[in-house]
Amino acid sequence: MPESVPVRCPACRRAHRYTAPSYPCACGAPVTWRLDPDGVPGPVEHRSWQEEWVTVRCGGCGLRGQWPRPELGCPCGTVLRIPLAGPRDPAPAGRSARARPVTLRTARDAVTAAVRYLRRLGHEDVRRADQRPPSAIALAGRGVLAHVDPSARPATARDVECLWLAAMTESAACLYVSLAGYADEARARADALGVPLFLLDPTGTPRPVNPPAEALDADRT
Repeated sequence: MPESVPVRCPACRRAHRYTAPSYPCACGAPVTWRLDPDGVPGPVEHRSWQEEWVTVRCGGCGLRGQWPRPELGCPCGTVLRIPLAGPRDPAPAGRSARARPVTLRTARDAVTAAVRYLRRLGHEDVRRADQRPPSAIALAGRGVLAHVDPSARPATARDVECLWLAAMTESAACLYVSLAGYADEARARADALGVPLFLLDPTGTPRPVNPPAEALDADRT
């Protein structure tokens, strides 16, 4: 449940109650942050890019994302910045966000499994990509782009080509993760373009299904 704290405007002394908003993570889980009930909100006088955003780790998949820093606008015209209590625990006790197997039930489970695999490849900064491919969910990290297809249909050659072109535009490596597998034309096209293809098994483990994927999987830590 979103956290709520009392807030008093230092300019006009009006009393307010601020409730933290919830944002969707790339895995589909809601992301919120802990508010500091003892903190004193300060007026926003000067804005800068660094101060406008806060990094929050998703409690579902452990993915770090940048979200707007919480603020409250008072009717007197003062904009207040809400103090934060610190980063939220990335995963419940006893579970590892990097190694815990995921039983696939939803599209969110598929994205979570892909995020964890990308982390094992060394990409800790994975986030939801700005692009919106027609039949997949795009994830991006420094130097890597992944399309995760949680649909019940096999990925097509066009899906593979869209990923490859997007990665070329970003000068990034790429990989495709599918829940339903790949059409024969998709596999042939991926082999020709050097695109690694992975199939999610029922435990949420990405399994390499072509030579580029096998080579990539062999290098993971």
